[in-house]
Parts: sequence; C-alpha cells; structure tokens
Amino acid sequence: MSQRRPCRLGHISFMYQQRFYRDWTRDSDLVSFNATVRETDLYVQARRNLRRKTVRGISKFREVLEGYIEHHPGFLTALKPIEVGEDAPQIVKAMAEAAAVAGVGPMASVAGVMAEYVGYDLLPFSREVIVENGGDIFLKVLEKRVIGLYAGDASPFTGKLALEVRPEETPLGVCTSSGTVGHSLSFGRADACVVLSRSTALADATATAMGNIIASADDIPRGLEFAKGIGGLKGAVIIIDDRIGIWGETRIVSVGE
Repeated sequence: MSQRRPCRLGHISFMYQQRFYRDWTRDSDLVSFNATVRETDLYVQARRNLRRKTVRGISKFREVLEGYIEHHPGFLTALKPIEVGEDAPQIVKAMAEAAAVAGVGPMASVAGVMAEYVGYDLLPFSREVIVENGGDIFLKVLEKRVIGLYAGDASPFTGKLALEVRPEETPLGVCTSSGTVGHSLSFGRADACVVLSRSTALADATATAMGNIIASADDIPRGLEFAKGIGGLKGAVIIIDDRIGIWGETRIVSVGE
C-alpha cells in the first residue's frame, strides 16, 4: 500500500505518493538514482551517477517557478489556460503554452516540464538520459528502450504491455494521467491516459486533458479524437477497465509476466 505525506510547492499543499511504478522503466545498462528536493522526487537513469547535478537542476527550476508563483499566485491555482507576460521565465512560458494547446491549467504540465528541463540540463554530461517524475518521463536514448504501461495493480494490462521507444524518436516525453491511480487531479476515471510528444510539457498537459474526458470505456474514441486534434503529439494510449485504445506512432509490445 502506498505511503503519503503532505508537502508544499509555493503556497499549495500536495500529497507525495511512493513511486511504486519505477520498476517499469529500469534498464540494467544505465546507472539509476533518485534526486529529491522537497516534494520534487525524480528517478533518473544515465550513463553515470549525476545525482548532485540533478539536485542542482531541480533546485534551480523550482526556484524559478516558486519565484514566479509568489508574484502570480493565479498561475498555481488556475484550472484553465492563462496568459503570461513576455518577460516570464522560459519554463513558465513552456507550461503556459502547453496548457493553452490542451485547454487546461498550467500546473497540469509541471511534472512533465520539470522532467524535461532537468533532462536537458543533464544531457551535456550523459548521452543517454531518462528522467521520471510522478509517471511523466523525458527520454533521450541511443538504443531502443521499453517503458512498461502501469494502469494500476488490478488492470489486465499492467505488467503485460509496454511502449517501445526508438533512439530516432527522442528526445521524447511520455506522460501519464490517471483518474484511479495516484493523487493527481483528474475529472475522469481512466486507469491510464498516456501521451507521447517531443514536448514533455505538452504530453503532460494533454494527458491531463484527455484523462478528464474519459468517464467510461465508451469515451475512448472521443479521447483519441481529442489527441488527434492536438498538434505536436506523436501518439496516445487510453486504458480503462479491460479496454484499450491506441493512436499514432505508438508501438505496443508484450512483456513477460
């Protein structure tokens, strides 16, 4: 059973959830480590241990976001897109742009954008980097990698199916939203909505928006149509109960029991 403790970003309380799905992205040829700054808890795989550089990256981007939120508190609480000024930090602009495309609040992309920005910070020190942040993943890889699909312990697809990612497709964001797993805000009940995009921020925001659409398995076609209408996406997967929908440049492979 997952363990939770309260934590804070800016002025809003969130809940930390034990990262029980991290075994689904483990690769034996890469060095794996965790880097944590308050509630930001990244699981990183690279060619060497870059924990200290990762912690510095987390701290840097958190400071930028928290500084912006301190002067623009609406950025933290908005559930719809909001405009930011031309002088806003680049990470804030990336979140606002992703939110505007997906039709959600900018914080819907915070986990993805943090993984992405920290990932790019690490690339000068490792030619391969995988950064996971709460189920949202940034990848830059040199060989084929497989990412297991996690839709909850009760799902018939968990532990059976995975996404195959090829080097030429990266850098790539693979982000997941769920209405039944974890603590993230969702107005739907999909077990997993997975979105692939070159922009991890956009993948995260769109996964949230798509998850809000899925109230039952009958909504899968509508969710995939929504994804098709978002420019910049590579593919999407929706899992609810014993049903799965797949669209785009998405390769699903079987994995062992």
